[in-house]
Amino acid sequence: QVRLVESGGGSVQSGGSLRLSCAASGYAYNSYSMGWFRQVPGKEREGVATVDREGNTAYADSVKGRFTISRDNAVNALYLQMNSLKPEDTAMYYCAAKRSPSRRWLGLRPYDYDYWGQGTQVTVSS
Repeated sequence: QVRLVESGGGSVQSGGSLRLSCAASGYAYNSYSMGWFRQVPGKEREGVATVDREGNTAYADSVKGRFTISRDNAVNALYLQMNSLKPEDTAMYYCAAKRSPSRRWLGLRPYDYDYWGQGTQVTVSS
């Protein structure tokens, strides 16, 4: 079992930056592909970024060039660097883990993931 805890959210002005962290605990963390998702009230959860076991990444079109996902397997941590933030980035952000026998699995679909954190709020004002 993997337990995930997000941190680093907060309130920033448009154009600012935030770095989100996700601390993972449990066995076989390195056997999981990871992802960041976000959700606002009244809308479905959407995929933001994903990283596989080899460090390959994929992003939603809305954040390409602005967000960077990375992982540090030595300390069981996942990160999301968010630059050039826009008001439309305001959401609750969640990290997620997927059991992945493949080293190169990437996914932005919430239903593919097995474990979820509780979320951290990001608010971007104009």
